[in-house]
Amino acid sequence: MLFNSLQFIVFFPIVVAAYFALNAKYRWILLLLASYYFYMCWSYKYIVLIMISTVVDYVAGILMYKLEKQRARKLLLLASLTTNLGLLFFFKYFNFFGDSINFVFERFNIFARVPAYEYLLPVGISFYTFQTLSYTIDIYRRKQKPEYHFGRFALFVSFFPQLVAGPIERSVNLIPQFRQDFKFEYERVKEGILLMVWGFFKKVVIADRLAEYVNLVYNNPADFAGLQNVIATFFFSFQIYCDFSGYSDIAIGSALIMGYRLMTNFRRPYFAASIGEFWHRWHISLSTWFRDYVYISLGGNRVVKWRYYYNLFITFLVSGLWHGAEWTFVIWGAIHGFYMVSSIWTDKIRKSANGWLGISNYEGLYKFTQIFVTFILVYFSWIFFRGNNLHDTLLIIKNTFNSAKGAPLNLFKFEVDFYIAFISIGFLLVVEYLEEYKGLYQNLKLQVPRPWKWAILTVLLLLVIVLGVWQGADFLYFQF
Repeated sequence: MLFNSLQFIVFFPIVVAAYFALNAKYRWILLLLASYYFYMCWSYKYIVLIMISTVVDYVAGILMYKLEKQRARKLLLLASLTTNLGLLFFFKYFNFFGDSINFVFERFNIFARVPAYEYLLPVGISFYTFQTLSYTIDIYRRKQKPEYHFGRFALFVSFFPQLVAGPIERSVNLIPQFRQDFKFEYERVKEGILLMVWGFFKKVVIADRLAEYVNLVYNNPADFAGLQNVIATFFFSFQIYCDFSGYSDIAIGSALIMGYRLMTNFRRPYFAASIGEFWHRWHISLSTWFRDYVYISLGGNRVVKWRYYYNLFITFLVSGLWHGAEWTFVIWGAIHGFYMVSSIWTDKIRKSANGWLGISNYEGLYKFTQIFVTFILVYFSWIFFRGNNLHDTLLIIKNTFNSAKGAPLNLFKFEVDFYIAFISIGFLLVVEYLEEYKGLYQNLKLQVPRPWKWAILTVLLLLVIVLGVWQGADFLYFQF
């Protein structure tokens, strides 16, 4: 079931109405059934995978907490990791690694082949796998106690607002909220609705409109060049941001209506002044997961310098592979790892140069330059993220530097969409600028009269309805 579908528009109000009508101690049953139904609308067969992860990690968590012997606790953690990562590997990466091994075999004339399997990638498997793994790892590290109520734990694994594309929640934040009795609160519900409408605006008005241009260019890399490629990658930079942050806004807003507060997943990443800051603003639930469970496990920065760089680079490399079973994603992760290592390695040199040249005296210009350079670096990396394969990606890069004389820049079916695309991106940036530097949301919340708030919400909703591309397009991160 997609958020941007008629099915969800019917499903969600029914769930909310039933939720507030029920006694608080029975709400977990409603939400668990609704979550399983939500997932099975995509494919009823793969609900079994969620149930396997749920049962294994529920049992492992309780036993790990009770046992004192470290060896036994490690075996239970290994059972959890093997089950969850094993399922993830088989459904997401088996064919990828099999094809890579077969490629090597062919080059060395080895007459053997790894078999390939045809199946759908289970929606959200990367997200709920990481969510439930964080639970067992935290119990193993003695950072939290297990959840003994099986129903609440099952709901933690499958909570429908964030089941298929995050945010990747931590159990210490979400599970305690399932024990609370949330009443219907006007201000909270209004805040949740506003978040959802803003998420829909980003998804159906911006992201789905930009997708038409981006898909045409990236799916036919030999047919386009020059500014067409430049615009396509620029559009993709905002398509993926609006698509994924739009999903997060809808997820956070829908949970908030019922009283649950999910973690912030995006914080205006294109206003970041460095790559490090970008990753503190982009897909925060994933970047903090890799920080806590991969980077720190490798030793973090409490090691010798070369090992520190290695830990950082490997973390980004694994992060790239998490996004997809294709070498382009691995390269995308490696690019960001290189950016981060280079940034740290050259930090003193750049600070000395800035002091010598007096650049920091022009604070506004200096900050704008940092933001612009960061965006360009991220923009380049998106080419690898979006490319269908390595061959197409390299062709896109090559053709970007070729002239496309006489070629039309507007590749939309309807000319007006070209202008709506740029205007909507501009509107997004203005709103985010005002939020970043002027505290737009708090000012609206505290200073604007209630009728004006509803007027703003109504206008935004009308823009979504009138300008939205309502074709039920999947959210990009469903494929990850």
